[in-house]
Amino acid sequence: MEEGKKIILFDGVCNLCNNSVQFVIKRDKKDLFRYAALQSEAGQQMIAQRHIDTNGLDSIILIEPGVAYYTKSDAALEIAQGLGGFWKLTAVFTWIPTSIRNAIYDLIARNRYKWFGKKESCMVPTPELKGKFLD
Repeated sequence: MEEGKKIILFDGVCNLCNNSVQFVIKRDKKDLFRYAALQSEAGQQMIAQRHIDTNGLDSIILIEPGVAYYTKSDAALEIAQGLGGFWKLTAVFTWIPTSIRNAIYDLIARNRYKWFGKKESCMVPTPELKGKFLD
């Protein structure tokens, strides 16, 4: 793993999640993030190493190696902060209590397949993006 990189674990079969990863990739001007599907061997290994209980966790997970990991709305806001520029303004949402932010997040997460669809298998990155994805 490269020094100073943050890892986004995402649901590899979720259309919303895949589109969100594509959104971040396009705006990650500092090349800060790396990606792995929750279902991948690398994703499962990182979850196990950190003893993250994924039962009932319909969430992205942001891992900052050696520092912390974030889930749900905290992960989304940390990712936005990492994009810099205009996205730093998302810090205002941290003023909203986590319980309220996560309730909204959970509503979307529970309905993501119904509203946005689901793939049969995890996304395969293009050759240009392969280096950003962990196996």
